[in-house]
Amino acid sequence: MKPVLDRINQGEILVCDGAMGSLLMDRAKEYWQGTCPEYINLSHPEIIEEIAGLYIRAGADIIETNTFGGSPLKLAGYSLHDKTEEINHAAIKAAKKASGNKAYIAASIGPSGKLLKPFGDTEPEEMYKSFYRQIDVSIDAGADMICIETMTDLNEALLAVEATRKISASIPVIVTMTYEYTSRGFFTIIGISIEMAIKKLENSGVDIIGSNCGNGIENLVLIAKEYKKHTRLPLIIQANAGIPELREGVPVYPETPEFMAKKCEELIQIGVSIIGGCCGTTPAHIHAIRNVVDLNNSQCPQLSRSSDR
Repeated sequence: MKPVLDRINQGEILVCDGAMGSLLMDRAKEYWQGTCPEYINLSHPEIIEEIAGLYIRAGADIIETNTFGGSPLKLAGYSLHDKTEEINHAAIKAAKKASGNKAYIAASIGPSGKLLKPFGDTEPEEMYKSFYRQIDVSIDAGADMICIETMTDLNEALLAVEATRKISASIPVIVTMTYEYTSRGFFTIIGISIEMAIKKLENSGVDIIGSNCGNGIENLVLIAKEYKKHTRLPLIIQANAGIPELREGVPVYPETPEFMAKKCEELIQIGVSIIGGCCGTTPAHIHAIRNVVDLNNSQCPQLSRSSDR
């Protein structure tokens, strides 16, 4: 496959996968009760491979690994920090096996679950070392890119970027922030605006920026418009399938594949380079998005001249 950034720079829109957690709840809930979803990478890697395969068949160009909570700081809450390398390596191995070189493998790097001083008790150096350890094994295991996602603390995100760039100057790095709508616009829960996030991230060595989680696709369209005002970096958008509603104690996400696919037309018009899904999205959502993206890509003259993808 071509380098992912080459494809984006040629104007191609790529499709990322959808939710991991909801599919794990359906297939493996009994296997990780009392521990964390990342433990499935060790105990039942075939389930991780199956989920990755579903998204690849749905048309995903990028598969994220089951390592959202795979940093030592996060795993320590389950007494699994000493298995950081095994857990992350197994996740990438399962995703690569399912891919068969048909999709890029993005190592998912989620929040550590800790707060940096002075808001919490964690030193920046401790958090940096935690991210370094997770990202180092991810790159060593063959990840094609690093996806630092669902961040609300910009300083935490920057520490993860710094750790990545210490290990590799060339691996593509994605950072997505999670925002809430307020009367003053979109901010993270600790008060980081979109413009502030962009200014800091653009100088940190990232390749792709955007937003995921926390919102349905209508708000993510608004967030994408705001990003486009302030940056020329490629954008990634991964919306939830709406805001979940509890029905008989079970969260149900209301946005259908058809609804999200229709809204993807707006993301394409804005100029988003990677479109995927977050909480509540399924292979059906990704397949619907794929169809919309394919129609756009087929109309791009530059892409029609190149078949080496």
